[in-house]
Amino acid sequence: MNTVTENKEKWNFKSIIGLAVVSLLICGLLFPLLITGIAQVFLSYQANGEIVQLNGKDVGSNLIAQSFTLPIFFHPRNDSASGVDPNILLQDAYSQITGISNATGISSAVLMNVVNQNQEGTMWIFGSPYVNVLRINLELINEYPSAYSEFIG
Repeated sequence: MNTVTENKEKWNFKSIIGLAVVSLLICGLLFPLLITGIAQVFLSYQANGEIVQLNGKDVGSNLIAQSFTLPIFFHPRNDSASGVDPNILLQDAYSQITGISNATGISSAVLMNVVNQNQEGTMWIFGSPYVNVLRINLELINEYPSAYSEFIG
């Protein structure tokens, strides 16, 4: 009787290990590869990180904040957040307008208008309006080439 019980326990142990290996292969390898392949075929721009180009050169991603250091650009927030949020609140953008105006010669009223035109909404009453730092900086480069001449190809 003991040998039959021991054989059943060994068989159960092997089947558990086998199930774990098969599950690992399916869930950890095949499924992610399948989803990645589908995303590349149907949503390649989004799947690759929404890379933005300027004059044929990759300059950043709409999904991850870029490090703008020059005073002629809007800057992502630098508070206790993770540092990868590509958006800043309208108040943060407004607070940077005077410095950018002084550095570029573009009037504060024009910069305020650019910020307001690039405002992205929130869902109904939840959250605060924001702007995408990369998009707003690229618009400034395109709209005001004299102030951003070194960035025009």
